[in-house]
Amino acid sequence: MTRKRIGAYFTAGLIVAVAILAADQITKWAVLRLLDWKVGEPLHLTPFLDFVLTLNRGISYGLFPQDGDLGRGFLIALKLVISAVFLVWMARTDNRLVALGLGMLIGGAAGNAIDRVLYGAVIDFVSLHAGGWYWYVFNLADTAVVAGVILLLYDALFADATKSPP
Repeated sequence: MTRKRIGAYFTAGLIVAVAILAADQITKWAVLRLLDWKVGEPLHLTPFLDFVLTLNRGISYGLFPQDGDLGRGFLIALKLVISAVFLVWMARTDNRLVALGLGMLIGGAAGNAIDRVLYGAVIDFVSLHAGGWYWYVFNLADTAVVAGVILLLYDALFADATKSPP
């Protein structure tokens, strides 16, 4: 049985994951510790950007909130399993874009999983809005997950189109 080598961009993806995890946790620490701020209280920064501290006990967009230990444990375990799958995928890819996208997904998922362990919920605080329309409240980890998905979709849909034919 032969052992598969680590992909050429695994280290780059891992660096991205660790950088996103660190930046996410630092921003959440700063929001929780440096600002005298109550949950739900808006801090108006610009005409289109507020900070609004929220505790997201659910998954994306606050769906399926989990207040009990069993539900939180399930969400943490799910993030760990998915992150492990992404880590294996990242170790096997020789595609830089895929490795970076997976690194973003892993770093974002890990950041939000740490929140669930430490606080029982994900710390969200960035609120974008314009003309009376408000986007969901999010954090740096969420941004990384969205960017990672965009990179993976771009690679899946357009990578072959950018390669010249043989």
